[in-house]
Amino acid sequence: MQINIYNLQGKSTSKISLPKTAFGLEDNPQLLAQAVKVYLSNQRKAKAKTKTRGEVRGSGIKIWRQKGTGRARHGDRYAPIFVGGGIAHGPTGEENYKKKMPKKMKSKALAVALSVKAKDKEIRVITGLEKIEGKTKEMAQFLKGLIKREKIEKKTPKFLLVLPEKMEKIIRAGRNIPGLEISLSQNLNTYQVLNNDLLLLSKEAVKKLEERTNPPSLKATEGRGK
Repeated sequence: MQINIYNLQGKSTSKISLPKTAFGLEDNPQLLAQAVKVYLSNQRKAKAKTKTRGEVRGSGIKIWRQKGTGRARHGDRYAPIFVGGGIAHGPTGEENYKKKMPKKMKSKALAVALSVKAKDKEIRVITGLEKIEGKTKEMAQFLKGLIKREKIEKKTPKFLLVLPEKMEKIIRAGRNIPGLEISLSQNLNTYQVLNNDLLLLSKEAVKKLEERTNPPSLKATEGRGK
């Protein structure tokens, strides 16, 4: 698949072929769903905490006498069946929501997500990003022109700018712009790709993503199976 390379002014300067291993896979909704579920689960933190009957503060006096009332026998009023009592089987604040996913599946899920974006024509390759001097105004003007050219009607569209390496000036220029997320190619994940309207890649980032979705270790394992 060939797509245009645009400069910061929105003019097409040349074309680039997107590698099939990273941008040409068939859709796999089950794999994407699993990758997103694992990512979101790993972001989750156990914050909820309820008190057991042993942690509720108050008097421990017997609620009524043992016999002669016609009611069931009870100790203090902090049993889970009473209003204001402890909670049975509630969250403790120590739950572990971490999930794991094999490296091969992670790599493939990322490649499938990128392929979905490529088929939907939601990827743009940008050149000249190194010319940005770290000013938010420069990045804002670039995105404003992009929205106008793409005829995006959404009030706050989501853009994901993928860099091949840490570029301080670009990160500084874009970190305060609503709707713009900046990620390094080595940290990119399936959820980020699917959660944004438009993917902005540099030429170098395309190469890095190709290497990441089809590393030498995976090639060696595939060769053994044939």
